[in-house]
Amino acid sequence: MSESAVSHNFIRPIIQEDIDAGRVAGKVVTRFPPEPNGYLHIGHAKSICLNFGLAEEFGGDCHLRFDDTNPAKEEQEYIEAIKEDVQWLGFKWAGDVRYASNYFDQFYGWAIELIKQGKAYVCDLTAEQASEYRGWATKPGKASPFRDRSVEENLALFEKMKQGEFEEGFCVLRAKIDMASPNMNLRDPILYRIRKKAHHQTGDKWCIYPSYDFAHGQGDAIEGVTHSICTLEFQDHRPLYEWFIENLPLPSEPKQYEFGRLNINYTVTSKRNLKQLVDDNIVAGWHDPRMPTISGMRRRGYSASALRAFCNGLAVAKTDGIVDIAQLEFEIRNDLNENAARAMCVLNPLKVSITNAPESVEWLEVANHPQQEAMGKRSLPFTKEIFIDASDFTEDTTLSRKKFKRLVIGDYVRLRGAYVIKADDVIKNDNGDIIEIIASLVPDTVGQNPPPEMKPRGVIHWVSATEGKEVELRLYDRLFISEAPGKETGNYLDDVNPDSLAVIKAIAEPAIVNCEPETAFQFEREGYFVSDRYDHSDDNPVFNLTISLKEDTSKNK
Repeated sequence: MSESAVSHNFIRPIIQEDIDAGRVAGKVVTRFPPEPNGYLHIGHAKSICLNFGLAEEFGGDCHLRFDDTNPAKEEQEYIEAIKEDVQWLGFKWAGDVRYASNYFDQFYGWAIELIKQGKAYVCDLTAEQASEYRGWATKPGKASPFRDRSVEENLALFEKMKQGEFEEGFCVLRAKIDMASPNMNLRDPILYRIRKKAHHQTGDKWCIYPSYDFAHGQGDAIEGVTHSICTLEFQDHRPLYEWFIENLPLPSEPKQYEFGRLNINYTVTSKRNLKQLVDDNIVAGWHDPRMPTISGMRRRGYSASALRAFCNGLAVAKTDGIVDIAQLEFEIRNDLNENAARAMCVLNPLKVSITNAPESVEWLEVANHPQQEAMGKRSLPFTKEIFIDASDFTEDTTLSRKKFKRLVIGDYVRLRGAYVIKADDVIKNDNGDIIEIIASLVPDTVGQNPPPEMKPRGVIHWVSATEGKEVELRLYDRLFISEAPGKETGNYLDDVNPDSLAVIKAIAEPAIVNCEPETAFQFEREGYFVSDRYDHSDDNPVFNLTISLKEDTSKNK
């Protein structure tokens, strides 16, 4: 496999032991089973890398199965987005995409089997009554008054549920297990609910739908999943998962294992919260670059290889923990430093007129990457008028070269890939603001050092004032200002960063404007940027700030 599964992974030796002991009859089979009720986020990326990675490592298969048991919250849009995310991350599922809804007939048959065994019954309690009867973690529940209905009555009522003769919420089908169990999931859990909603896969065939708990494990069994890997919140559901295996004639007996989910500081990953951010227009959709969704991170310029490196560097443990977002940002910078072409873009333009430059355009050849010859070269237009960033100039001649390695009146600086120039004078407006620098170039200094007395203070970036192109830059910052959003106030929305997006116009070198969407660049001395996946075009060049060149440690204080 291209990138091995994480080294600190307690599941790997379990699989190896199962293979060595002959408990895996054929291939190792894992699965990634999202509910199509939202877009995937960074936590799902860890699960994808784990499930697909382990299957690949052991020569097995990983299935993509949508656990689509709730048509009220599911959409085809989510299904298509999830498939695209998995493929973009670099994984390929075994066979066709699978759906829990493919097995609805079989689930229904198994529900009938449980009724016939006297292990399931139709319950007419309201949701409020059922909650009261269920008890608390420290208080046993009590039996529903409908728990002892006969097999015949339950079969008849369940058939009426199926035929749509009852309204939503009127009754449910429940398993008959143990209302006094210390595990709340075993207190007669719901197997089927009435939902008179058309399903995105089955249409109007059904008006009753299985619960996630009833469908999930049975889907695993139908598909021959050998190792059902879930996040830790399903640990208390495992006894129910195993109860179904013991009480149904399933074609296989999968085993469930739980690992700690991925939590990152300065981030929320609850689907409910992410959906609220979208619905309340706090962000511009699921693929907003500030979102921790896979599609949002992709649009921001995070590469699939960097996300895989991050996920594969995380421990797979039996406890939850919080990962520092700096760990993710390290992988992003590391990847972009190696793979992003260099370019120049001036965010705060200050005009420089070079008195002894030729009137015509001079084209200079510059490497696209200082360490990657294979990335080739590009042509830069050098002209009599250029822009530099206003922060790269000062009139203060008292600043030492060590403190200010940029352009100072009366001193020299090198333009990246071009000449050494000297600042000779400035032009100011009526308010005393500098609006133009008058400079002169040192001849024969492209790729050559000037005389020692003209040694430049440093190197600055620049763009031709006449050949450069205006571009839109979207400067993204973290969506939340708190390390633990909502911890102090109880409402994560209180910690939304009001300055998480700034949109500005800038001047970029012309060579980059006609790039394809999702092309990454390092804008020298500014940061890593990517051409926007949706909005970038030749006529409307748009670049998103992926990440700064260096970590801003002040954000982590």
